[in-house]
Amino acid sequence: MANADHSGPTDVFGRSAIGARLRATRLALWAVATILAVRQMALVLTTPSGERLTDLETWIGPEGVLHVNGSIYDSTRFTGTPFSGLVLKPLTRSAEAALGWGWTFGTLLLVVALGIVAARALPHPVSRRTSLLAAPVAISLLMLSLPVRNALWLGQTSIIPVLLVLLGCFTVRGERASGLCIGLAAALQPTVLLFTPLLWFTGRRRAALTAAGTFAACTVLAWAALPHDSHTYWVHHMAGAGLGGQADALANQSLHGALLRLGLTGHLEIALFFPLGAAVAALALRRAVRHAHDGQLLLAVAVTGCAAVAVSPTSWQHQLLWVLLAVVGRVGKRASDRYVWPVAVILVTTLPAKMMLPDMPVMYPLRDNLVLLAALAAATAVPFLPRTSSHYQTPVATEYAPPVPARFRRVPLLPVLRRVLTRPNLLLELLLLRVTYAAYQQVRLAATGGSNSAGRAAAEHHGHLVLDLERFLHIDFEHAVNHAVVKIDWLRNFFDFYYESFHFVVPLTVLAVLYWRRPADYRWARASLGFATFLALVGFWLFPLAPPRLMPTLGIIDTVHGVQDFSQPDYGTLTALTNQYAAMPSLHFGWSLWCGVVIAVIAPRWWLKALGLLHPLFTVSAIVATGNHWVLDAVGGAVVVSTGFGLSYVFQGPRARTAPGAMAGRDREAGQVTVGMK
Repeated sequence: MANADHSGPTDVFGRSAIGARLRATRLALWAVATILAVRQMALVLTTPSGERLTDLETWIGPEGVLHVNGSIYDSTRFTGTPFSGLVLKPLTRSAEAALGWGWTFGTLLLVVALGIVAARALPHPVSRRTSLLAAPVAISLLMLSLPVRNALWLGQTSIIPVLLVLLGCFTVRGERASGLCIGLAAALQPTVLLFTPLLWFTGRRRAALTAAGTFAACTVLAWAALPHDSHTYWVHHMAGAGLGGQADALANQSLHGALLRLGLTGHLEIALFFPLGAAVAALALRRAVRHAHDGQLLLAVAVTGCAAVAVSPTSWQHQLLWVLLAVVGRVGKRASDRYVWPVAVILVTTLPAKMMLPDMPVMYPLRDNLVLLAALAAATAVPFLPRTSSHYQTPVATEYAPPVPARFRRVPLLPVLRRVLTRPNLLLELLLLRVTYAAYQQVRLAATGGSNSAGRAAAEHHGHLVLDLERFLHIDFEHAVNHAVVKIDWLRNFFDFYYESFHFVVPLTVLAVLYWRRPADYRWARASLGFATFLALVGFWLFPLAPPRLMPTLGIIDTVHGVQDFSQPDYGTLTALTNQYAAMPSLHFGWSLWCGVVIAVIAPRWWLKALGLLHPLFTVSAIVATGNHWVLDAVGGAVVVSTGFGLSYVFQGPRARTAPGAMAGRDREAGQVTVGMK
């Protein structure tokens, strides 16, 4: 959603071409938003009753808590305020009839309205391109976000307070109407009261008083109509604490939930929660007021909402939409840093936390509280740029290498993918690397449907086909090599160690060295590796293949995992994490060949080139000797890697060749290098 000035041809034909492309892009984005909305609605409506809209059915179904004569909080299944119950009770019968498409369609309309209001609230100046494309982009992000998907799935009403706040801040006219909207939102979600001091300190004092008065009036009205329920909610449950799921559950992304997950309980936890919450609220409001005075009111609203997420006793997943709104803030003086914050926010709010961080015990405290940490960062720490900054509209430009002439006329197909001389942002690279690898793991695991009998039968059938082809080509020496190596203990141990240890270490080391010493080559190598890995995933999906060690009749000895029960093979900790029938092509060999090619191309000395080429040689020996791959798997790995380099050439053009010793230290902090063309 970042604004950008787009210059182009000044003649009428140039402007017409740019306008046509802009209209086509806008139409495509609206089509994407529509498809996502229809998909979300279809997912909900095609799910059997009892598994969809579960919270809504619990509240207003035939035996729902809103039908009960006693307290609506007796079962702790209803988590809304007494005012919410007072509003919903008269709607119970009509809501029962609309448990399906009516409720879902109405919620989608609220999401669309929220996206349009947020898009129109972007801080000025806004370019024509941004103003035209912001609405469909905002709606698409909302449809993809976990809070919206969760609200649709459960039948929650958490989108309404967010929409009311945005309407009160940006759409309705008059301070009284604005305060009325925010007061109603606070009556539905009490932590929205944080917006009252924001209104007060930004000069909208009548709106602040109206919001506080509306909240008080709604609360008093609910207390008069439901005195027992109001006492239970405000006194016994402390504004909703203890309602719904367990407060220490991972779904509760608030400071209260995080402290409980850390093992703090009782008076100690309360003594920490209140001062921490007060400090977060005070600091967030101070920042929000500053952003509002700077003309970034939408960012101020997002910061205040993130503080509300943190200080609430319970902030369930469907209540975390405020974090996504923080994407409008601009961070970073360099153009290459500008995308880090929005990408991080979008990933945190759209992907499960386990895809963001590795599955390691040391990472569990971060992973369990990832959305809370993002909210805290937005509320208290992220250095959002003010509009008065010289870098707000024009960040430090990225330096590009001069293009290298290609042999083919249509190369590169995407000239925009020019060779960048400066290092990419490290945080962004690590984030995208982790998410990409997590997606790779999921696709690889699902490629053959796991280790079920049907998938295993297909994989073994393909194994016999590969073996027959190798016999025809006279290269079926897996059995001979495997049994020869088993007889030599030191050689067997060497290949086992090489197979298990170097598959990830060497590619990551090559990427790290390129990132630090050769940033222009880093992007070329990274793109080639990405293309090769994607093609390998296609191979895993289309051609599930059992490796030699999992072919029962061949007599191959599994030197790495030991003797296997072929009906229930055990691969240690990897049993539930990897697809053992993803053998064709071999990425063990493919990644090692990629490393060898990159080192051979870039290394300045002949012995380094030779050492790099030894890695794929040792790897192909290890995968065959240990019984983990067929010889043709290595051929497949070589094919996808070669194709990866070819696609990188086609899309990006030839690699930007650098002169020896061209690295300069004039801007080490920015990672800039001086490149001379040969």
